[in-house]
Amino acid sequence: MIQRIQTVYLFLAFVATGVLMLFLPLWTTSAGKPFYFMQDQFYTILLGLTTMLTVISIISFKKRQNQFVLNRLNIILNLILLGLFVYRSLNLSGEAEVSEKGIGMFLPIVAIVLLVLANKAIKKDEDLVKSVDRLR
Repeated sequence: MIQRIQTVYLFLAFVATGVLMLFLPLWTTSAGKPFYFMQDQFYTILLGLTTMLTVISIISFKKRQNQFVLNRLNIILNLILLGLFVYRSLNLSGEAEVSEKGIGMFLPIVAIVLLVLANKAIKKDEDLVKSVDRLR
């Protein structure tokens, strides 16, 4: 059902990847300009995919197994996104490009934690349904 705790976790993951990323910069360049994810097309595509997967997972609350698989795929995409953020910030030469890292760079970690909590709640619901089926 839509009022379950995993839906709350999924909604918070949606807020982290879909809403907060619009307002929080990934880093600040050496010129003092904030760098948002929309300035790189690859980041925009990956964040769009993770946001879309979160919304699809919220909508498919009746199919717990599909929800579980979508969340795992979403976790993998967020790990790839986090890896790209870290790679870009560490691989660039010194102060040439990235001057200061922003909080937006670590929002995929928040999304991953929330998706893991949602998967634990989905697994708990699935185990409860299976135990009730055994009693019949």
